Amino acid sequence: MKSRWNDADAKMFVDEALAAGQDAELGLRVYSSRLIGSDPDLVLHGGGNTSVKVTDASGERLMHIKGSGWDLDSIAAPGLPAVRLDPLLAARAGPKLSDPEMVALLRANLLEASAPNPSVEALLHAFLPFAHVDHTHATAILALADQPDMRATVAAVYGRRLAYVPYVMPGFDLSIEADRIYREAPDCEGLWLENHGLFTFADDARQSYELMIEFISMAEAELARKGVALTGPQASDGPCDAALAARIEATLQSAAGSPFAKGVALDYRSTPAIRAYASRPDVEALSLRGTVTPDHVIRIKPWPLVLERGASDADIAAGLAAYARRYQDYFERNAAKAAEPKTMLDAFPRVILVRGEGLFALGANAKAARIGGDLCEQMARVITAAEAYGTFTPISEADLFDMEYWTLEQAKLKVAN
Repeated sequence: MKSRWNDADAKMFVDEALAAGQDAELGLRVYSSRLIGSDPDLVLHGGGNTSVKVTDASGERLMHIKGSGWDLDSIAAPGLPAVRLDPLLAARAGPKLSDPEMVALLRANLLEASAPNPSVEALLHAFLPFAHVDHTHATAILALADQPDMRATVAAVYGRRLAYVPYVMPGFDLSIEADRIYREAPDCEGLWLENHGLFTFADDARQSYELMIEFISMAEAELARKGVALTGPQASDGPCDAALAARIEATLQSAAGSPFAKGVALDYRSTPAIRAYASRPDVEALSLRGTVTPDHVIRIKPWPLVLERGASDADIAAGLAAYARRYQDYFERNAAKAAEPKTMLDAFPRVILVRGEGLFALGANAKAARIGGDLCEQMARVITAAEAYGTFTPISEADLFDMEYWTLEQAKLKVAN
């Protein structure tokens, strides 16, 4: 992966920020955020987050942090709302915050009451003592992060430059744990989040961004060392089975309790990587292990429905029924262990994988289906690379359930749609 930083472009964003009465660092933050967001091998559709800490004219310390509902590829200053920094830092030594309490703290310290909710990882950004903090779910990182027992490998590849953070659900708990680990390794330049992604940080926007690029390149080199060729994003080039698509659409709309009764959008993808994945004899077993990064579950469910080529109406109906039974069992198993009552979401897939051919991402509208398709295109490449390197091992079913039924993630999805 190569840096795409351009000093002339960076200056343009600084000039625009200054002309609008904003801090120059906010201009650089918008610029480097867009560099990250415009590369689908770094983040996709609301994934990842960025921040910058500044001091205003009165001497108050502020943090601009990506707001929920904004994508990094098109972010502007309003998508990086300012939060008073000192009250967030005080939370580090305070009692454990529930999700509503954390959101209330963040909203209470927004400079503008109408601003979007700060990222659920805002406290982690605040605790890291650097002006610029970047967080991505890069494809190469996920292929390695979704492996068992990677601590020694990460140390071998990165030495002391990255500190290793075992999986903790995003939010307050992750912020506290990652801050503790950073304090134990204060000379590190980033945090490797098991099953999740990568943080880099620096007091300079370009340095933080280029550390991200460097560390991802090192992950690519580690994959290559074991003969794993990780392709970039691929455009769909395979023909869609129009008759199968029509059968899927009709069955989804007519099924009892379907969330698609009023209509369903289908986004079909067939790329060399997707066909290779869909042709694996173990594709269903691999798919059942979970999503490649935790927050994907809120858009594509924990696993896809797998159909044979040319599936009939009866095959599709039987597949949906089996999917619903599996999902019901998954819900009941995990809801019984939840700290608070849960209400089951619909038991319909958001992805249908057609063996040997491709996949359909399903959505209530074309945008939702397209987002699902993009996530699945990356998914196929990550899982294939992870299996070639070792064993694709994402977060546990219990952790996946906690993410799917996390109030804050559900709220983010509603804003995005």
